[in-house]
Amino acid sequence: MARVVGVHGMGQQLQGEDRLRSVWWPALSDGLRRAGTEGLVAEADVAVGFYGDLFRPAGQFLAAGDPPYTAADVEDGFERELLAAWWQAAAETDPEVASPDATDTLVAAPRSVQAALRALSGSKFFANLALRAVVSDLKQVRAYLTDQTTREQARGRVMDRIGPDTRVVVAHSLGSVVAYEALCALPSHGVRALVTIGSPLGIRNLVVDRLQPAPAREGKAVRGAWPGGDELAWTNLAGTGDVVALVKDLRPVFGDRLRSAVLSNGAQAHDATSYLTDALCGRAIAEGLA
Repeated sequence: MARVVGVHGMGQQLQGEDRLRSVWWPALSDGLRRAGTEGLVAEADVAVGFYGDLFRPAGQFLAAGDPPYTAADVEDGFERELLAAWWQAAAETDPEVASPDATDTLVAAPRSVQAALRALSGSKFFANLALRAVVSDLKQVRAYLTDQTTREQARGRVMDRIGPDTRVVVAHSLGSVVAYEALCALPSHGVRALVTIGSPLGIRNLVVDRLQPAPAREGKAVRGAWPGGDELAWTNLAGTGDVVALVKDLRPVFGDRLRSAVLSNGAQAHDATSYLTDALCGRAIAEGLA
């Protein structure tokens, strides 16, 4: 079984285990090198927990890999609320993005969906994503967090990859939610380091309050379950311009044992490889392998 398991994020429905490993492995190796711990793990020791095909439309071969979504396909409730959160986060980190009007929310005014998508298309973060890809990502996050069948299938894929020899789980974007829940569902696992990168795990209501197991309530605050024993070290890395990781510090939800750091990923703020090549990421992985 793999010593290191990577868990991908949203928008990977046309990829696969081996394809993603071929991309992640060189970046992970470079991160270990930056941390001064080169050679701790070989490519054969790395596996990817892949669930992206669960979001690939059956029997359709579309050129861009996504259904031809438009603004009209953004559904009320979860999808509009998450889109609004992305818009607000983008406006706070990118001066080129107009701030959403507080009197014209996505929930209250359907036309604001078009305004949000138009604003995000001009941001550095979403500049290379087609509209249909943004809507597709919204739907993947909603599907995982609101559809129990999809959730169990994705979580099961990751749980199957985590074996007795697995010491590190590195999870990106939506994959950090999947990996967190998988580890919580494996109370006897031997993972020593959880490294979450570009994670939305700190977003209240949309993500935190939907986690399984449900966080404990402490008045208005919540405390998420710790995904392992006392020997587990959890490091969360968030890019300064990463809109998906809009809550950079996860400690208020998961406790002070968790280490949070902010990275500068440049224009590729949410890209997994931008995180993996950083020395802090390499150091966190190395600690779990030591």
